[in-house]
Amino acid sequence: MAYGLLKGKRGIITGALDEKSIAWKVALKAKEEGATFTLSNAPIAMRMGAIKQLAEQCEAEIIPADATSLEDIEHLYTKSMDVLGGKIDFVLHSIGMSPNIRKNRPYGDLNYEWYQKSLDVSALSFHKMMQTAEKLDAINEWGSFVALSYIAAQRTFPFYTDMADAKAVLESIARGYGYRYGKLKNVRVNTVSQSPTITTAGSGVGGFDVFHEYAHLMSPLGNANAEDCANYVVTLFSDLTRMVTMQNLYHDGGFSSVGISEEIATKLTELHQS
Repeated sequence: MAYGLLKGKRGIITGALDEKSIAWKVALKAKEEGATFTLSNAPIAMRMGAIKQLAEQCEAEIIPADATSLEDIEHLYTKSMDVLGGKIDFVLHSIGMSPNIRKNRPYGDLNYEWYQKSLDVSALSFHKMMQTAEKLDAINEWGSFVALSYIAAQRTFPFYTDMADAKAVLESIARGYGYRYGKLKNVRVNTVSQSPTITTAGSGVGGFDVFHEYAHLMSPLGNANAEDCANYVVTLFSDLTRMVTMQNLYHDGGFSSVGISEEIATKLTELHQS
């Protein structure tokens, strides 16, 4: 059911790779709620994914951009404003990548050049997107930036390695730039800490299946899926959340507030009795 939450709003949605992607679901939901927007991803990711199919469904133009490149980001904003006919109301940052995780480097044996790449792609790109938008005056008053995060920024999940550091930096940037942009233009900046979600990117993390099952058993509502996340993100783009900013918002079925669940306790009891 659509509510017209984004009627008349213009946006940029980054990171849609395929139909499993949270960004893909956000795009479909934003379209349903009345928004017009452009889609963007890194050129290499676009070759691997199916973003053209999404663009057709959403009647959206694709603007390739490397989120670590200030030149590419500037082009993304200027072209988006040209295509959409005005300043931007919302931006989704759904960007994350760790060469160390991809190549199975443990946290105690990181390649530091790759580590810096993880931070640049997964976190500093968020700052670059906001700094560039500010300099271009590309965002309307009461606009909204949302980035996707994960609770490994607060808790240790051994196999999440340097991506945990990147998410911690991402959330800090949201607070720092959230203050600045709020004072300047009433623009809101938030991160959404999502349940472990079965996406092409998420499934590449070592031990992901265990993460996913554990979180599901710990959460009273179970894991939030990508479509649920899209519904939540759309509310953060809308005028219903005009006074929400600088927050890391847990969208995880209650996982972040649970010490131990009955299901986990039962499994441990069964394990000791076996």
